[in-house]
Amino acid sequence: MFLYLSKLLPLFFYPLGLACVSLVVALVTLWKRPRTAAIAIAFALTLLLFCSNGWIAKSLVRSLEWQNLPPAQIPVAEAIVVLGGATKSAFPPRPTVDLSEAGDAYGGLRLRVIYAAQLYRQKKAPIIILSGGRIDWRGGGSPESADMATILTSIGIPSEAIVQEPESLNTYQNAVNVRKILSSRGIHQVLLVTSAIHMPRSLQIFQRQGINVIPAPTDFLVSEGELQELGSTPKAAILNLLPDTDNLHQFTSALKEYIGSFVYRLRGWL
Repeated sequence: MFLYLSKLLPLFFYPLGLACVSLVVALVTLWKRPRTAAIAIAFALTLLLFCSNGWIAKSLVRSLEWQNLPPAQIPVAEAIVVLGGATKSAFPPRPTVDLSEAGDAYGGLRLRVIYAAQLYRQKKAPIIILSGGRIDWRGGGSPESADMATILTSIGIPSEAIVQEPESLNTYQNAVNVRKILSSRGIHQVLLVTSAIHMPRSLQIFQRQGINVIPAPTDFLVSEGELQELGSTPKAAILNLLPDTDNLHQFTSALKEYIGSFVYRLRGWL
């Protein structure tokens, strides 16, 4: 039940959900309390304009992503741990497992699964531990660990170098279940691969479990070039003030991490 509520309740605090609630209030009060309705509509409009602003969205994302910038030379560890959230199961009409936005080579970035394969080929660790199950009320299918293993073997990573952890349904469970694998194998230090925006929370959770973690973030949404582009010209500065769905998505993703950290801290997981 906690898992379901942890996915459901925050939706009402994200910009789109909060704007929808505000518009419902406006609809209900429109005839009897038009002033309240007008305030609710103005709030929804202001919220969406603010959160879909490129300056605001990228600043919020940067506040998370740039906390754990990768070193020029990634150190060697005993294992590479890859967190789920990067695949889509092979349901028709997909011919095979697909990489989602967090796993595909979107924008030329080396993202979770691909990045883990690169680290393995660079001999940064001898094994890759894939952690991630599949929530049944989100369509079911094979565990994300199995989907990631399919992708890795298809690009030449030997199956004997892959360890699957298919039970985790959130980041806390990722850390708890991975710790058991590490203990059973006598592994003391790992490279943790996940999206840069998700790394601060993931790193704290794994460290709370007593795991010696080296962050290896990927999937950076905000780079130095993108920050420079915001105000590179007067036209760019104006365009980045206008509402954009990508900016709204980035703002929501960052807000999700802050809310997740707050909830996890309340539960004593951080």
